[in-house]
This record gives sequence, structure tokens and C-alpha cells, in this order.
Amino acid sequence: MLVGAGDIADCSLSEDSATAALLSSTPGTVFTLGDNAYPDGTTADFADCYHPTWGIVKDRTRPVAGNHEYHTTNAAPYYAYFGAAAGDPTKGWYSYDIGTDWHVVVLNSNCSFVGGCGAGSPQEQWLRADLAASTRACTVAMWHNPRFSSGIYGDDSSTNAFWQALYQDGAELILTGHEHHYERFAPQNPAGVADPAYGIQQIIVGTGGKDLRWFNTIAANSLVRSVTSHGVLKLTLHSASYDWNFLPIPGDALNDSGTNTCHGAPS
Repeated sequence: MLVGAGDIADCSLSEDSATAALLSSTPGTVFTLGDNAYPDGTTADFADCYHPTWGIVKDRTRPVAGNHEYHTTNAAPYYAYFGAAAGDPTKGWYSYDIGTDWHVVVLNSNCSFVGGCGAGSPQEQWLRADLAASTRACTVAMWHNPRFSSGIYGDDSSTNAFWQALYQDGAELILTGHEHHYERFAPQNPAGVADPAYGIQQIIVGTGGKDLRWFNTIAANSLVRSVTSHGVLKLTLHSASYDWNFLPIPGDALNDSGTNTCHGAPS
């Protein structure tokens, strides 16, 4: 099981404590989707805001770096706080296996700080090699900035090369944060065209505790959207499929759940 969200801890708010309580009662590996400690990812932000909330499950957390982490030079407090779980501090990307059938890829969408995200960049080359080496049947990837979004930032093409590599390898799911909302897309290809056979389902889960925002132009293939519910996404991983279930904090009402099967790479 995987469970988590992004855009999390702010000492001036209480929703981060409420989402942390959901994590403490849900087993499995915890993921973050970046912007873990507001406002600037400083040592104090992690100690005072993140650690008393999501820090209760630090021992089973695999994090993603967000842009707010890089408000502090080289995101040094983020890497110091999470240690080896965050990967090489000069890169911020890594992968791991979960269960017997799933491969998890964590990428760093703070492109200007890590040598770029485009085709041929060190990160993209690592991603392709990592996917080629994996023997797992199913793949989920996660990073901070969404490629597709109906939120205030809109679509972000800087991670298109990630999508290309993951789509060509047959990945199932991409998780992101950055936008302070929940949004689930139908499976689509890197060009944003619906593809029920080989497409990747993207879910934005920027609902970890920070104040929620509004939607602008609704993106193609956007199926479910909410700016009224904080919570976490729970993924139950099976041998050839996965279930998703959004868990709202008490008093919030979003209910989004379903099942998708794993698929091979397009021919």
C-alpha cells in the first residue's frame, strides 16, 4: 500500500495535522509530493511544522522535493531531514520496489537545480535506464509539478520527457502535487490525448494541508476535481492492478475511488 499527498505542512494551519492523523491510521509506505514544509523548506520549517505532523510517519516515508524546498539553498534542510530516504542530495531522484510487482520512480521537477528534465538530461537518461532495468510488471512515478492541470498554473511541459519515457515503457500512474487541489485525469498519452489502452493516469494530490486554491481552464481528460477537501490518496497495489481511494479529513466530503489494470508498453 502507498498513501500520501503533497503541499503539506504550514505552522499557521491545522489541516496538516488532520491529514497526518489519516496517515497514522493507514498502513503502508507514505509518499510526499513536494512542498513538504512551508514557507521555505528551512530547518525550522521542517522542525516546527512538518515534524510534529507528518513527521509521525517519517520512518516509513519516501519523499518528493517541491519548489518550496529549493527556496533554501540546494534544498539542504529537506535532504538533511529525510536523509537517505530522499536520495542523492545533488539529484533528488531515485526508485524502489514495493511488494512483488510494483516499481516506484521518484523524480525531481525542480529542473533548473538538477541539470534539467528534458530529453538527454542526466535525469531523463537515468529514468530510461532505471525503467529498462526494472523487472516489475507495474510502474508508478511521482514528482511535484504536474504535466497536465486545470489549476492556477495550468499545463507544465517541462516534464514532457518524463512522460515520454514512462509512456514508452508502459507505466500506469503518475502522482503530482504543486497545485493545491485534487484532480484525476483519464489515461492519456504524453500529448494529452485520451488513450484507454496504454495511457497513463495522472492524479494531482496537492491536498496535504496547505490552503486549497481554485480552478482555471479545465484541462482535457480531467475527470474528477475538488478544491474543497484536504486528504490523502491511498493506493492498494495488486499483482496486475491498483485501487485508488481518496481519504478526506473529517468534515470534508470528496469521495473518489476506483480500479485500473496494469498494461504493457505500446507496440
